[in-house]
Amino acid sequence: MSATVLWIIAAILVIVGIVQLLQGQILFGIVLIVVGALVGPGGVSIFNRNG
Repeated sequence: MSATVLWIIAAILVIVGIVQLLQGQILFGIVLIVVGALVGPGGVSIFNRNG
């Protein structure tokens, strides 16, 4: 999986998380933002780790 695809997925997750926060879904919004942060900057190293 390329880094570009991971960044796109992360961006979508964070945007949807922010929208959820604005709509009052606090817990779901926070979860989406955290998952987006893990997939984005840290995701490349998480998915490419050897063992």
